[in-house]
Amino acid sequence: MNLLVLSTMNKKKIDLKFYIETFGCQMNKYDSELVASILTDMGYEEATKKSDATLLLVNTCSVRETAESRALGRLSALNKQKLKNPNVIIGLLGCMAQRIGPQILEKKPFVNFALGPDDYRQLPDILKKVGRGTQRQQEFKIDVTDFEDYANIYPLRVHGVSAWVAIMRGCNNFCTYCIVPYLRGRERSRRLDNILEEVKNLTADGFKEVTLLGQNVNSYLDENTDFPELLRHVCRIDGIERIRFASSHPKDFSPELIQVMAEEPKVCNHIHLALQAGSNRVLKRMQRNYTREHFLSLLTAAREQVPGISFTTDVIVGFPGETDADFEETLSLVKEARFDNAFTFKFNPREGTQAASMTDDVSAEEKQRRLEALIVLQNEITLQQNKNDVGKIMPVLVEGPSKKRVEQYMGRTDTNKIVIFPSTTLKQGDIVQVKITETAGHTLFGDPILS
Repeated sequence: MNLLVLSTMNKKKIDLKFYIETFGCQMNKYDSELVASILTDMGYEEATKKSDATLLLVNTCSVRETAESRALGRLSALNKQKLKNPNVIIGLLGCMAQRIGPQILEKKPFVNFALGPDDYRQLPDILKKVGRGTQRQQEFKIDVTDFEDYANIYPLRVHGVSAWVAIMRGCNNFCTYCIVPYLRGRERSRRLDNILEEVKNLTADGFKEVTLLGQNVNSYLDENTDFPELLRHVCRIDGIERIRFASSHPKDFSPELIQVMAEEPKVCNHIHLALQAGSNRVLKRMQRNYTREHFLSLLTAAREQVPGISFTTDVIVGFPGETDADFEETLSLVKEARFDNAFTFKFNPREGTQAASMTDDVSAEEKQRRLEALIVLQNEITLQQNKNDVGKIMPVLVEGPSKKRVEQYMGRTDTNKIVIFPSTTLKQGDIVQVKITETAGHTLFGDPILS
């Protein structure tokens, strides 16, 4: 059940400038762009500096405790601005607002309202009440059937070359460690025509690349259109040069998807496929619904049909009940899979999930040891995978100047690897062939080949 909570306040006027700080995943960033669009339609202007804004929003993540702690710290920091200017309004958005919004409003009275991920259409009403000095505290309960897909609201984006497009929201998988289905609800797919219209709008604004987002894009379905067919539709849109997607669940990864990647040059040769653990026993406790053997078979099938494809993944260490032998199975799978990169985490229980009721029997010291061993292994593999690219000529989408080397450009290969190369007459959005000359850390370096 979704909660929308408004705290007691007494305000007379709103200065129509807003600033959003975003924590968490790509979907949270996309949601912040949705909120920015709603506010702009209300007449608000996005401030370039938070000190210029009187509406301060923190969009939060609840997947890990550290993300919530950081968000709480930001709320307290923003209160310093409110103490200087009593007209400042502070709002809490996202999964953390959904999970513990009422408690935060009680403990932090300077926070004016809390909105969960499906409540953003309520923003105009809430801000009008805040702005006209309504003194009330209400809790609005929205029926589960009203979970949002935000049809016909198009995100406000800063001009660039790459944009996210949410094709679905929510999750049906209920992995035992994950809080997302409880906060974002069950899966619902956006209409095909709505997605295609958003992508066409992006091309009109000069975007060259889209990343299709969902908790599990493989389960997208709008009437008879499944995810592989959706990809083919997006490929037909003029102006879009590259198409990415995230994330894919191994249990739903289909041969048809691999076929589309092999046949459609616009679909990038990169898949983020979350492993989480290499032990079948741990995977079962996680309720992942696949085996290590099935996972490895997917990598083999994709590599056979899509030469040069890259894989990234997520891995959790120290899950309840994970033994030394289980962890060794994870290491052995990582060695065999040869991921190009991996996001690695120590398990920490999230209140409300099934795993929170399991005995957390792996010590903090052992979790750290396992994490460090996994990182060392993956860094070695990443370096070798990148060394294998040295000497190759790869298409790179120019994103702009390098953050660390202003005299150089930065872009990405279609395998989602960062490449740094000398400045030339190229501009943002160009695709250039780059000969890879060296690698350092997770970054490739090269020389553009100009005709």
